[in-house]
Amino acid sequence: MNLTAIAIDDEPRALEVVQIHAQKVPFLELKATFTDAFEAIPYLQQNKVDLIFLDIKMPDISGIEFVHILQKTPMIIFTTAYSEYAVNGFELDAIDYLMKPFSLVRFTKACNKALEIKSLRGEERPNFIFLKTGYDEEKVLLDEILYVEAEGNYMAYVFSNRKLLSRQNINDALSQLTTNGDLHSQFIRVHRSYIVAINKIQKITRQSVWVAGNEISIGASYEEKLSEIREKLNLI
Repeated sequence: MNLTAIAIDDEPRALEVVQIHAQKVPFLELKATFTDAFEAIPYLQQNKVDLIFLDIKMPDISGIEFVHILQKTPMIIFTTAYSEYAVNGFELDAIDYLMKPFSLVRFTKACNKALEIKSLRGEERPNFIFLKTGYDEEKVLLDEILYVEAEGNYMAYVFSNRKLLSRQNINDALSQLTTNGDLHSQFIRVHRSYIVAINKIQKITRQSVWVAGNEISIGASYEEKLSEIREKLNLI
């Protein structure tokens, strides 16, 4: 996972420091720099970035004011030589606050924090997958899947009004429905033969979950998943 960023500072030397540091952070891609904050606005309207390195004290508009006029706000790391602005910066949910002059180590630490937050939030993902059925591939909306059941050499994708068979094993199915075991996934494996859509669960008992009126056993080795399921369903 990478971070895309821009930097805004009225001092060219300060931007140069950010550029030099950014080149040494492997997951950070500094896309553009601006000495005029207003010139950054059309860029942000046309380009998606994860992060802005933003000076606070600038002549025409402060970094604080700049954040307030943005329609969509990326993550912000404030950069300034004035410590009295720190409280205002964190009130805007800034990721970090770098006091000039800041070292590469301190800069990298702030970038790592931003990367972790991006990871926790999760990137936008498609709401569909393609399933191989015979020689064809069928587009399936994730929101329509109730649960998935292993049937011999096939996985049966169960919907409210049909069932679709795809030649794959349960690990293949789980990998396709989630992303690297993403904890924010809408699917969870509850048995060696079953994957269920979390938001389709109607009831949880000690040993089962119910989906669309169907009782699905929770495997002995998956019982610890109960607490995870309840947490995702906001039941605890």
